[in-house]
Amino acid sequence: MEEKLSYRNTVRLFAGEKCFGPGVAELLRRVRELHSLRAAAMSMNMAYSKAWTVLRTAQEGLGVKLMKVTSAPTGGRNGGGATLTAEGERLLAAYEDYCAKLTAYGETLFAETFAFYDTLTEEKPE
Repeated sequence: MEEKLSYRNTVRLFAGEKCFGPGVAELLRRVRELHSLRAAAMSMNMAYSKAWTVLRTAQEGLGVKLMKVTSAPTGGRNGGGATLTAEGERLLAAYEDYCAKLTAYGETLFAETFAFYDTLTEEKPE
């Protein structure tokens, strides 16, 4: 059975070097949901130390703090938790909005650009 032709776009933000992309966005979504960087990392099968590295790299590249550690009793060995900063929420929302718009446009452009492909596969000799 032949697979249908498809495409994949991945949005990555650069400030000199790569600093934000789908992985960081997913980590932030899970921090928002789980109120814990450790729980977010575990839910992604990621080491806690790796999650901190990813977060620090993003924050350094962007020049803004994306997450804050709280003293709420929702996680951590000493009862700490985590929430997104206002900047983190705003950046994540903007990233998701941009990705959604790019996907919508990409689907239209892909259909227009590769519309001929279906006729090629119909004419293919066996």
